[in-house]
Amino acid sequence: MEWLPPGWCPSVVVIDIDGTITDGEKHLSMEAVQAVRELEEAGIPVVLATGNVRPITYGLWRFLGLSAPMCCENGGVLWHPDWDEPVLRASATEAKEAAVWLANEIDGVNPHGIVTNRWRESEWCLYPDEPLEAIVQAVQRSPWAHLSVVRTGFAIHLMEPHLSKGEGLSVLFEKMGWSVDDALCVGDAPNDLPMFELLHWSVAVGGAFESVGEAASVVSPHPHGATFPPLVEAILARKAGDVA
Repeated sequence: MEWLPPGWCPSVVVIDIDGTITDGEKHLSMEAVQAVRELEEAGIPVVLATGNVRPITYGLWRFLGLSAPMCCENGGVLWHPDWDEPVLRASATEAKEAAVWLANEIDGVNPHGIVTNRWRESEWCLYPDEPLEAIVQAVQRSPWAHLSVVRTGFAIHLMEPHLSKGEGLSVLFEKMGWSVDDALCVGDAPNDLPMFELLHWSVAVGGAFESVGEAASVVSPHPHGATFPPLVEAILARKAGDVA
């Protein structure tokens, strides 16, 4: 399998977390952990680009031993522990207000949403099994019609329209002086599509949403975290000049 385009090797790798280095039960893949460590040890920084909140992302960042800044909450929060403060690109206030309104409009919607909302800084997340179509239609006729509604395998995200992993990574890459032409990304869900569009090369893990597989540069034959050992092997071989 050709994991990379001919003659090209990434100098930065961007990875989603949920569904990409975890399985559908949010169990972390030890195969992926080891492979990601090999990238960092080879001098290729790994960026976590996730819909998850900053405290959880930082915990994983630290235990993986990563070096690059983090792109959290679908590009709403950018952060590195060495920075004086995070870059907050939005507020969660309106999204939270919309969730409360939705609970009064649609039976069964829980306005408190998923447990990590207690730490959210830029968006609000409802449970993934709540009625997406009804929520989208209701938001479109609400005072919060400008908000985006994005479903992943783990939540329904209510967020300001300028928020996306692509927009967040664009700011992060500019801050770091990196080129998007030198970056590879790996993901599985619709909220990964903007980073697929931004960065040079994209890999959809096995088990990804159909739309994500269609948009990716290459689709892995391996599920979730099992994608990483052969992908990283190909990257390191290309870096070493072993493969043209």
